[in-house]
Amino acid sequence: MVLFSIRQGDEQMSFAVVTLKKGEGRLLKSGGMWIFDNEIASIMGSFSDGDIVLVRDHDGYPLGKGFINTNSKIAVRILTRDEHQSIDALWMEQRVSDAWEYRRRTVDTGSCRILFGEADFVPGFVADKFEDVLVVQSLALGIDRWKQTLVDALIKVLSEDGIRIRGVYERSDAKVRTQEGMELHKGFIGPEFPTTVEIVENGVRYEVDVKDGQKTGFFLDQKYNRLAIQKLCRGADVLDCFTHTGSFALNAGIAGAASVLGIDASELAVTQARKNAELNGLADRVSFFCEDVFALLPAFEEEGRSFDVVILDPPAFTKSRNSVKNASKGYREINQRAMKLVKEGGFLATCSCSHFMTQELFSQVIAQAARSAHRRLRQVEFRTQAPDHPILWAADESYYLKFYIFQILSDR
Repeated sequence: MVLFSIRQGDEQMSFAVVTLKKGEGRLLKSGGMWIFDNEIASIMGSFSDGDIVLVRDHDGYPLGKGFINTNSKIAVRILTRDEHQSIDALWMEQRVSDAWEYRRRTVDTGSCRILFGEADFVPGFVADKFEDVLVVQSLALGIDRWKQTLVDALIKVLSEDGIRIRGVYERSDAKVRTQEGMELHKGFIGPEFPTTVEIVENGVRYEVDVKDGQKTGFFLDQKYNRLAIQKLCRGADVLDCFTHTGSFALNAGIAGAASVLGIDASELAVTQARKNAELNGLADRVSFFCEDVFALLPAFEEEGRSFDVVILDPPAFTKSRNSVKNASKGYREINQRAMKLVKEGGFLATCSCSHFMTQELFSQVIAQAARSAHRRLRQVEFRTQAPDHPILWAADESYYLKFYIFQILSDR
C-alpha cells in the first residue's frame, strides 16, 4: 500500500508511516534526531531502506520525516519536523547554505568542517573544506542517495561566495557504514587531482593527505584548542603525546617553545609530522619520534625527565558504552603518567575525543589520576570541539571532544 510519494531528483519514492510505541520517542521529542528500532510499534506502507518516511507518535500526531533503514539500530534519522516539507535538491541546498553562513560567522573558513551530520540537519553526512578541496563522508544509507546533490550544492554555495573548489574526494571508508549495511568506499567525485593539500591554521602550515590520512585527512576539531596552548609554550620544553601529524607540537613550536618532542606510534604520521616541521622552519626545535606513548612515559619518569608543558591528545579509547570501564583505566593511567612528568607549576593539556567518555566521567578519571600522582590541579580552562563541529543539544552524539588545561602543582 503506497500512502503518498515525493520526488527525490528524478526518482519516484514511496512513503510509509512509522508509528512509535506509547511512551517512546523521548530523544526525538526533546530535540534529538534519531529513532531506534526498539521504539517502533509499526510501519505501514511500502518502502525500501533509505526511503523517506513519515513518523507519527502512538496517537497519530506527526513528528516529522526522515530516512528509514531497517538494517540499523538507528531505524530513522530525522530530516525535518514539518510533515509537509518537501525533501528535494532545493531543500538540500538550503541546508548547505545555512551551514556555510553559520561557519562564516563562527570560524576561520580557510579550512573548516562545513557539514557535521545531524548537527547541521543532514544526518550521516560530513563535508570538510581544506582550502580549495572538499572531502566528504557519507555514513548513512538514506543520505548516500543524496551525495551528489549535496556535493553540487556545496560547490554552488561556495562559488557564490567567490570560492572555487578544484576537487572533491570521498572518504566513506569509516567502519560505521557496515552498521548501515553499506560497503566502505573512497575515491574521487569528479576529475582527479593531487590529493596532498597545503593548508594554514593558526599560522601553522600543514600538508594534508586527504586520500590516506586519518578520517578526512586532518583533525579540524582541535583548531582553537591548539591555539589555546600557544600562550603556554613560549620558552617552554614541551612533550606532545599522540602527536599524529604534529599539530599541537607545531603550534607550540611556532609560539616560541624552546624545544618540542612529539611522539606517535604511527611511522607514517611521524614522517608527515617531520615534513610539516620542515615546512614551518621548525625542524631545529621540533622533533618527532615513533614510540608507544604508554611505554615511553614510564621510561621518561624513570630517567627523571620533566617538561614545562605536556599535551595528551589520544585516539578514542572507547567507541561503545560496553568498553567505557576499560577506557577509563587507560585515560587514568596516561594522565597519571603525564602529570608526573610536568614540572612544578607547569601545564597539562589533556583531552578525550570519545562521545561515550562523558565530561563528568572524564573529569572523575582526571581527578583520580591526580590523587594517584600526588598532584594538585588548578584548572586553566575547559574547552570542547571547534564551532564548525557544532554541538546540537539533545543530539548527544554531536558532543564528543572534552579538552582541559591544568596547571600542575605539588600535593602539599
